[in-house]
Order: sequence, then structure tokens, then C-alpha cells
Amino acid sequence: MDVKQKASLFAITFALMLAGSKFTIGLVSGSMAVVSSSLDSLLDVFMSAMNLLAIRKSSQPPDPSHHYGHGKVENLAAVFQTLVIVFSGSYIIYASIQKWLDAQKITYSIWDGVVMIVSLIFSFLISRRLQTIGETTGSQALKADALHYTSDLYSNSAALIAIVLTYFSGQIFFDLLFAVMVGGIIIFSAGLIAKNALLGLMDFSISTGDQEKLISLLAGKPYPFAGFHKLRTRTSGSKIYADLHALFCRALKIEEAHERSRELELEIARAIPSMDVIIHIEPCEQTCEVTEESCKIRHPESSNSIPLNPTLP
Repeated sequence: MDVKQKASLFAITFALMLAGSKFTIGLVSGSMAVVSSSLDSLLDVFMSAMNLLAIRKSSQPPDPSHHYGHGKVENLAAVFQTLVIVFSGSYIIYASIQKWLDAQKITYSIWDGVVMIVSLIFSFLISRRLQTIGETTGSQALKADALHYTSDLYSNSAALIAIVLTYFSGQIFFDLLFAVMVGGIIIFSAGLIAKNALLGLMDFSISTGDQEKLISLLAGKPYPFAGFHKLRTRTSGSKIYADLHALFCRALKIEEAHERSRELELEIARAIPSMDVIIHIEPCEQTCEVTEESCKIRHPESSNSIPLNPTLP
């Protein structure tokens, strides 16, 4: 079990504990704010479990039917999550309004406040752990999961405020108000998850930071490297891909150019560990002497020289 799967299992365990405790206490007190928060935590359990399955599937190596691996399983899981999240948020809003219209009684105890405070603490710890590992590994599933638990911080805070206001005022309107706010937060979070997941399914380019790092690395390569063009990048789950045409001095033998290209691929892999890069070798477009001092690429004062890093196809 790798670090991504361990993080997902960690989230499942604690979210299940929180969901059970909040749901039990919410039913006893009749608070929709607490019940809605418990449903949010239960939803997190479901999503984290689905993410665990998606992460396991995406980590499988390429096979004859999936030459690029299974990375997009994470994106598909995130898209499915948005549908469930929107339904859950909508139901919370509907049930809260219905309870308020029926003027149902709410009876709070000290345990309502205790369980929400504990939930706040654990939601923060879970979200930070998932976000850290998600950023480190580039996992879209873990980033989506972290967003769930971040939204829990807001929903738990709202429920806690509702408990205090309702307890001291005796008005269940506050419970309705904050339950509806929780539902809205859940739906808004779904939109953020959907955006990132759909971008991955559409082969969206890699992050600006990684792309700048790649271009900077390529631009700094010395003779006989003579530039590059037709750079293309895309994302697939936690994996990122790039392919480009590398220009080498035309005086090089094909074996040497291939070896230089292989060294460049390994250097890129060390600089950006999650990247899978493919380099196509091309001869330099200039005709000149074959020394580094006379190379027209390395001495741009020549009128017929070409840019070092033409990146457009």
C-alpha cells in the first residue's frame, strides 16, 4: 500500500467515526444542522472509499489495452463525486426547509457542541494531510478529497454557531439558516472538483510552474543541444506527460544524439518526478561549423540564427 492509499484509508477511518457520532447526536437533539454535518461526513466516507479504489486502479501499470496507464480513473472518480455531492447538498437544503416549515422541535445538549468541536479538529487534520500528500504526489483524487474535508471545516463551524444561537434564542430559524449554508458550501465544492476533474479528462496542459521548470531546463542545455519545438503537455490523474522535438547539431551521429536525448529525459524525470516525457530527435536547422564557439544557435548575433527554445508546434 503506497502513501496515497494510506492517506485515503486514514481519511475513511476518521470520517466514519465522525459521521456516526454526529448522526446519533443530531437525531437525539433533532438538529438538522448537526444531521446535515453528519451526512456531509458520511459522504466523505463514501468518497474517500471510492477514491481509494480509484487510486489503486490508477496505480496499475500500462497494459495492452491502456498504453498510457490508468491515471484518468482518478479524474473519472472525481467527476462522479460531483454528482453525488450536488445531490447531497440539495437534499440537505430541502430537508432543512421542510423541518422549519413543520416547526419541529430541537432540543440541544452539551454533546452537540462537543461532537462538533471534535469534528472541527479532525476535519482540519484530515484535510491538511490529504492536501499535503495530494500536492506531493499530484493525485487529483486526494486533492478532491482534501476539498471535501476543507468544506467540513466551514460546515462544522456553521453547525456549531447554529447550536449556540438556537440554544440561547430558542429560535430554530438559526438551525435552518446554517443548515442551508452547509448545503450551499457542499454544492460550491462540487463545482471546484468538477472543474479540475474535467480539465484532466480533456488533456489540459500541466501547471504553469511545471511547464516553466521544463522550459527553463531545456533552455539551459549546452551545445550540441540546439533548441526545441512542438512542446506538448497533458495531465492524466496524478501523472503528467510531455513530448517535444529536440534539435541537436547535425554533425552528431544518430547514436550520440540518441544518448544525449536519453540523458535529457532522465534529467527531466529527476527535476519533475511525476512527468513522463518523450523526445523526438531532429537535426539543427542551421548549417554551420560544428564547434561550440561557432555554433549560430549559441551565438545569436548571427543574422540567420533561430531561437533557442521555439515551443510552438
